[in-house]
Amino acid sequence: MKVTGSAVLNASPDAVYAALTDPAVLSSTIPGCESLTALGDDRYRMTVTAGVASIKGTYDGEVSLHDKQVPSSFVLKAKGAGAPGTVEVTVPVTISDVGDGTSRLEYDADAVVGGMVGGVGQRMLTSVSKKMAGQFFGAVDDVLTGKRPAEVSAPAAVAAAPGAPAVAAP
Repeated sequence: MKVTGSAVLNASPDAVYAALTDPAVLSSTIPGCESLTALGDDRYRMTVTAGVASIKGTYDGEVSLHDKQVPSSFVLKAKGAGAPGTVEVTVPVTISDVGDGTSRLEYDADAVVGGMVGGVGQRMLTSVSKKMAGQFFGAVDDVLTGKRPAEVSAPAAVAAAPGAPAVAAP
């Protein structure tokens, strides 16, 4: 399944990149994030509760960053499993300066979804993924503009480390 999209964020590419690689920001902005814990350099264990239609559940998995080009791009890889099924995603992310203190972020996710959630249908999965990406980027923009604190919201547990992973599977 392919999901592409973009978002305009009200900050410089440096600030956007820093926010997208800050575990405290991520744990408080990823929809359904229950925990984000460092495993090592650019590797994290993550627990997220999410659902599509009537199929809801908790997914445990790992997220990692690759091919980092600060502050313009990185590749996020995530793999998770739970009662509703499995998800494996690779997401190239690019960040560019559009002037006036704003940045444009573009992503091109390639996901493989299995189990009950995989049977929902690509159209519905794509729609839910885009909705969650919109919620995530809106929350990140609120952190960048000071409308929302960049602190960990309970019960998320975060072990901060340099180069934390960014965007959940959009």
